[in-house]
Order: sequence, then C-alpha cells, then structure tokens
Amino acid sequence: MRIEVLYEDNHLVVVNKRPGDLVQGDKTGDKPLSEMVKEYIKEKYNKPGEVYLGVTHRIDRPTSGIVVFARTSKALTRLNNMFQEKVIQKTYWAVVQNAPDPESAILTHWLKRNTQQNKSYAHYKSIGVGSKESILTYQLKAKSKNYYLLEVLPKTGRHHQIRCQLSFIGCPIKGDLKYGAKRSNSDGSIHLHARAIEFVHPVKKEPLKIVAPPPREVVWDSFI
Repeated sequence: MRIEVLYEDNHLVVVNKRPGDLVQGDKTGDKPLSEMVKEYIKEKYNKPGEVYLGVTHRIDRPTSGIVVFARTSKALTRLNNMFQEKVIQKTYWAVVQNAPDPESAILTHWLKRNTQQNKSYAHYKSIGVGSKESILTYQLKAKSKNYYLLEVLPKTGRHHQIRCQLSFIGCPIKGDLKYGAKRSNSDGSIHLHARAIEFVHPVKKEPLKIVAPPPREVVWDSFI
C-alpha cells in the first residue's frame, strides 16, 4: 500500500490521490482511497479497533490530486459546512490538446447531468429542471510542443464540471474520451490534477495552503 500524505494532524489528513484510485467505495467493489488511509492511520498510530475517517469531498476516479479527509467528527462537520459555503478554494491543472481562445476567461454555462451516461452536458442558458449554473476561471500557464497547461479555479462544484466546460469550448482534457479527447491514456487516467487547496483549518483556525505535485509522467513532467 502506498499513499502520499501531504498534510496530517489530529483532525485532518490530506493525501495526493493517484489517478485510478476511488475516493470512496462504489459498486465496483474496488478498494477505495478512504480504506487505504484508514489502514495507514491504524498502522502508524497502532490504533485498536475501527479508525474514524470522514470523506469531505471527492474527485473523479481518473483524476489525480488533493483529497481532504477528516479524522474527527468535529472536523468533518465543519469542513462539510465550509465546502457548502464555498469558502474553500481549489486550484486544478488541466492539460488540453487545443489552445484556448482567449488565453484566460471566466466560463459560465448551465450543466445538466445524464445519470445513465454518467456525463454532464453544457448549455449557454438554463434548460429547466436539473440544469445548474456552473462557473470557473481558467488561465493558460504553459505550452509544450503538443499540449497546453491550464490553471483552473472552479467557482461551483458540479458533476464533471471542469471536464465538461473545457470540452465545450473546444479544449478537451488529454485522455478524456468521454469529453472529446482524441485518444485515451494507456493507464485510463486523464490529465486533470487537483493541484492546490486553501482554507482555514476547521479546528485550529489557521490558514492552510496545500499543494500536490502531479503524477510523474512524461506529459506532466514536460510542464514541471
């Protein structure tokens, strides 16, 4: 078992998720990251019995990057409230195949989720029940021979929001066949990475900024 711990105290544990890992268990029955973190805590602190761990948010299975878990019920309740109140700032990196035009912008679309396809569709205006306003900002950070690195700040937290909105403007994420990429990545990942998170510690009340390195891989490495 290998997990990359980025921050840890009595109330929180923040890890850098590998692409392909589930955050929380689902119908596949695959071992989720939450169970790996429980095992890590149990072993490190020699804890008897069941380890408490609260899942505060999730990122998509093919995505990599920061996931915050709560080690106490107090931290979980407060973090849940902070996510709902949108006082937690997340920064993502996305590698796309086409140059964005313009190089930076605020995107506002209305997303509607198709649960049967597990896919969201973007529209320029509300299409009624189930469509939700979705806002993000992006900025071109770097370019390589074949790809472009965008820094993305989501203002809302919709299903597949970054993947869907970038695809809608003609910039599908590398490897993301579901949203228009030309080909898949060999490991099933997509080049979307939860790069940083900023928030006030739910118990200590101190500002925290945590940054996660992207996976070691040739395309990511070309931008680092």
